Amino acid sequence: MITIAGAGLAGLSAALTCAEHGAECVLLSVQPSERAQSVLAEGGMNAALNTMGEDDAPCFHYEDTMKGGVFLADPNAVKGLTDAAPDIIRRLWSLGVPFQMKGDDLLLRPFGGQKKRRTAYAFSSTGKAVMNALIDEVRKYEAAGLIHRYSSMEILEPLTEEQDASGTEAWSIPYTAENHNPGKRRILKGLLARDTRSGELVRFTGPLILCTGGMNALFSGMTTGSASNTGDLTAAFFEQGVQLGNLEMLQYHPTTAAICGKRLLVSEAARGEGGRLFIKKKDGSGDWYFMEEKYPELKNLMPRDVVSREMFLAVHDPACEDQVYLDMRGLKKETWEGKLKDLREEVIHYLKLDPAEDPVPVSPGIHFFMGGILVDEHHRSSMPFLWAAGECACQYHGANRLGGNSMLAAVYGGHIACEDALKYLDDEASDAREKQISEQDGKNSFSPNELHAWTRVRPVFEKKLTEILAEGLGIYRDENTLMHALERLEKLGSAAETHPERRRAMVGRAMLLSALERKESRGAHSRTDFPERNDDIYCRTTVSEYKEGRVEVCFRDIPALR
Repeated sequence: MITIAGAGLAGLSAALTCAEHGAECVLLSVQPSERAQSVLAEGGMNAALNTMGEDDAPCFHYEDTMKGGVFLADPNAVKGLTDAAPDIIRRLWSLGVPFQMKGDDLLLRPFGGQKKRRTAYAFSSTGKAVMNALIDEVRKYEAAGLIHRYSSMEILEPLTEEQDASGTEAWSIPYTAENHNPGKRRILKGLLARDTRSGELVRFTGPLILCTGGMNALFSGMTTGSASNTGDLTAAFFEQGVQLGNLEMLQYHPTTAAICGKRLLVSEAARGEGGRLFIKKKDGSGDWYFMEEKYPELKNLMPRDVVSREMFLAVHDPACEDQVYLDMRGLKKETWEGKLKDLREEVIHYLKLDPAEDPVPVSPGIHFFMGGILVDEHHRSSMPFLWAAGECACQYHGANRLGGNSMLAAVYGGHIACEDALKYLDDEASDAREKQISEQDGKNSFSPNELHAWTRVRPVFEKKLTEILAEGLGIYRDENTLMHALERLEKLGSAAETHPERRRAMVGRAMLLSALERKESRGAHSRTDFPERNDDIYCRTTVSEYKEGRVEVCFRDIPALR
């Protein structure tokens, strides 16, 4: 039986794939799917359906995705994604996702970094619509006894052990930690979890697909993502030797606004429908629509890293005021009523202004982690019997994710990970996965003090960690700010009191070191001291690994397209 941790789009897709093959799986999450990060996704899903008469094709989607990610993604994985995209959208449509239609064809909107309209959408609540359809489908298989759903499981710790490497030679990502014996590698055995309702400790064994989302807790209050997506399980696996990739690649979404405890996302769909960015000139000469002046072809729909950098430069221009606005006043009434109704309601509710009548003050906020658990095109991590999909994985987006590719990658990635994991259910090296059923793990519960050690992060620690990482990993970086952040983080890490605090500091260090070692500017990573792109040296994946009590960073070649 396969264990799936996380019940957003990637987790639901993996569970459905497993059930459709007639195999059983366990689906774990700390809260119901209806509260997953995926519900918040707004803009849409990319697929070269070619319903808009623009001669679109998957090969063009592939080219845009590779170019948008500045060629850091695995081209074989991206080709699989873009080739599969049209069938994924048709499948979701058949499950009841209410995509916008134009007659009998799906209506597609333009999104950043793409010259053709290929983003299918359901108003500005596409994530919610897709999640509702997948949740309903999962419930059918729950009733059939193929999916076993646990929606109050707090995952505490990976269960691993060293074993003979025989039987894992086919694993395509090497495991190179020097603190393990020759001929052996650390193998995943399962997970230790806590039922938040009963307090009981439960062990889940067997192949694991990790679908736990981005590392939002490292940037508390700075992200558009859910605070429940902490990244703590990614950090726990990192401590166990699992390799992480491209951690320096943080996507700043250009149009966000501060609200209580996080950033409100003003969807890229607003610019896709005609929203325009501007900043006021100090001399009163008028509004400067800087993206339209600097990028006359794609204008406000340049890739997100480009728009965020231009907003940063505009705000720091001595001739300009210090606030960028999104102007949506020119949008038609039918656009607000038929395409952006949900977005308008959110802006009115949270910002107390009507975007149809008033410019919306916006600024870049952290929106997506392109980096994460390093996986191959089958979604295998460097640890045998561990797969990762969705935002917790480093796979399809390279140095910058295109809008409309995240939900697509989550659905496709969950499917591919499960397809591969099913091959290993009967593998002898898995030791039958200890029958893969819920089992009590020795003692029944933690004492309050023990529980704090496994789960607690002090607010003061979280705040300081965010300050340090924000200093080093802003839209623009340089060696001095990165070194200073590393020095501050060293002191903070030495004061960590709990497992999550120590591990978060460890991953934060890996992020800063990755940014320090990549001495170029590429996609979301902009170095003022190395402003040029250097393909000869750095068109490679940044690999972080925890070895002998320290974080090491190296670079690995990207596979050639087969």
